Amino acid sequence: MSGEYSKQFQTRGKRIKQTQRQKGDITAQTRREVQERSNGACEICDRQRATQMAHITSRKRIEHKTTADDLIHVCVSCHQWLDQTQEGIKYKEMRK
Repeated sequence: MSGEYSKQFQTRGKRIKQTQRQKGDITAQTRREVQERSNGACEICDRQRATQMAHITSRKRIEHKTTADDLIHVCVSCHQWLDQTQEGIKYKEMRK
């Protein structure tokens, strides 16, 4: 039974470490900071109104609670470009 623990044993205590989802969550304060920085305009194209927050470091890889420096305020089309194209992924790497 070495190394094997029942589900009841595993879940009996409180979780100490934050989950990746919790680390990636955006607080209201962080959201306000990013919105103030962008003045409501997309931080990539600067032509459209920004409506979404894009993580520069993916939520899967983030090692700390999300801050304003981890986010870009973007329009829908720029967010899709960031997440779905090689150029967008390279842009995020450069922006880190």
